Amino acid sequence: MTAHPKPMAASIASRVQFHLNGRSVQLDRRIHAVRGDLADFALAGVLFAPHYARAEAMHVDASGAFVREKASSISTAVSQLLQGETFHLLDVTGDWAWGFCGHDGYVGYVERSALGTGALVATHQIAAIVAPVFAQPDIKSPVRSTLPCAAQVAGEVDGDFLSTADGFLHMRHVTPVGRFETDWVSVAERYLGQPYVWGGRGLGGLDCSGLVQIALGLCGRKVPRDTDLQRDGIGEPISEGTPLMRGDLIFFPGHVGFMIDDALLLHANAHHMTTVIEPLADVVQRLAPTHDQPIVARRRIKV
Repeated sequence: MTAHPKPMAASIASRVQFHLNGRSVQLDRRIHAVRGDLADFALAGVLFAPHYARAEAMHVDASGAFVREKASSISTAVSQLLQGETFHLLDVTGDWAWGFCGHDGYVGYVERSALGTGALVATHQIAAIVAPVFAQPDIKSPVRSTLPCAAQVAGEVDGDFLSTADGFLHMRHVTPVGRFETDWVSVAERYLGQPYVWGGRGLGGLDCSGLVQIALGLCGRKVPRDTDLQRDGIGEPISEGTPLMRGDLIFFPGHVGFMIDDALLLHANAHHMTTVIEPLADVVQRLAPTHDQPIVARRRIKV
């Protein structure tokens, strides 16, 4: 999704020299930027659209911004971008930008006011579950704002602090970009007690697949956004009868969680409306009355 065609050539002819062989295909509109009137230019050789647009890289200026199904603040959130993450803009309608997320290609609408021009060249990433942004390089100075885990920032080290355009972050709350963790379960455990928020990825709460994506992302593993995409795109199937182990992914109808050992599941869920650890057997029992197959897949990531 993030691959784009070469910049426009001076010749008008070069701009229209693409051909579509065969029928226009049906694409998953969650991860392919196409709507009734417009499509990403990168799809020009794949499907017909009335108009095509070249994506413009933007970055999130706010602490975070929900990605919504429609250009409305009351529309369902399908994901969430955190500060510093990239959004590839294709169209602006009123107060809303339409395009796709840089880290996973997910398509939707973001409030235009939350976006800054260009992709951020980040130097650090937030490692704490919440990081205060101080007015001065002093823990006693006023807190201007807070940033969620996995938000990205650009700054220079100033003693025990990282100096950014918005204020100062303590160095214990950040990690250099490109330095990854190795235990995604430990990362996910930081979110215990965080509210369950549909579409969330950490600012104010998160959902089950958001937890999986963030935890694996902080370990250097880029994965899809939704549970069905994760089920098909993460790890390898665990054969029947093989004991479960720490880090395994368990998929349910429309849900996912991490095993912390052979019996306990860590997951953000709407039943408890928070992130919890509970016996896998309890989750299966809870789903059994409404689902013939409570567990639809078991996956293991190769280390």
